[in-house]
Amino acid sequence: MNVIVRDKQAYHQQTTERMNRHFVVPEWSARQKLALACRILAADGHDSGLAGQLSARAERPGTYYMLRFGLGLEEITAENLLLCDDDLNVLEGDGMPNPSNRFHLWIYRAKPHVRAITHTHAPYVSALSMIGVPLSVSHMDTSLFHDDCAWLSEWPGTPIGDEEGRIISEAIGDKRAILLAHHGQLTACGSIEEAAVMAVFIERAARLQLLAMSAGSIKPIDPALASEAHGYRLKPRAIGMTFYYYARRVLRQDPAVIK
Repeated sequence: MNVIVRDKQAYHQQTTERMNRHFVVPEWSARQKLALACRILAADGHDSGLAGQLSARAERPGTYYMLRFGLGLEEITAENLLLCDDDLNVLEGDGMPNPSNRFHLWIYRAKPHVRAITHTHAPYVSALSMIGVPLSVSHMDTSLFHDDCAWLSEWPGTPIGDEEGRIISEAIGDKRAILLAHHGQLTACGSIEEAAVMAVFIERAARLQLLAMSAGSIKPIDPALASEAHGYRLKPRAIGMTFYYYARRVLRQDPAVIK
C-alpha cells in the first residue's frame, strides 16, 4: 500500500480551500452582527452589570455602532443599537453610549484596520488581571493569542477620558487582544466576528490558565508550533463559522435579536 506523504503546508492550503467552498455564513449587517456578538458574550458569562462595551465601525466613515448605556449585553438587539460620531454624539437612536467608549475611539483612530472592539469584565480574565499575570499561551485552544495578546500592567483608572484612551491604544500595539490589569479584556480586530470569537476564547484561556496554575506549573509550547496553530485557528472562514455556531445558539433562544 502506497502512503501519500505531503508537506503540511499543502494540507493547510487544502483545508482553507475546503472551508471556503463548504462553509457558508449568512450575510448579516454590521448592526445584526454586533447585536449577535453582544448576546454571544452575554451567554458566555461576560456580563458585569453595565460595565464593558462592544462597538463596530458603521458604513459612514467616522461613525460607529455602540450599545445604549443602561442596557445589558443580553438586552441588545440590532434595532436598539446607537449610531455615534467620533465624539460620542448620537446620530441615530435614543439614549447615550457608555462614556467609557471614548477609549474605543482612540483605538479606531490609531488603527484603521480595526473594525470592531469588545471590552468586558468577564470573571476569569478579571481574576487573572487581579494577580498581575499576563496571559499564558500553552494550549491549542489558546494558540490564537500566541504573540497576539498584549499586557497592560498598570490600571490607568476608569477609561472615560482621553489619557486612558491614549494609554490603552498604545499598549495594545499591533496585537488583536490585550489583558488589562485590574480591569478585564479587550479585543480589537478586523471584523466583528473575529473580535467576538477572540473575546470568547480569551475568557476560556484565562480560565484554563487559572485551573492549570492551581494544579502545577504551566509548561510552555514550541513557539513555531504555536505560530502555526495561531494561523490555523484564525483562518477567516473558520472564524466566521465559529461565530455562526455561537450565533445559532443565540437565535434559537431569541430570533428577534437581528430584527
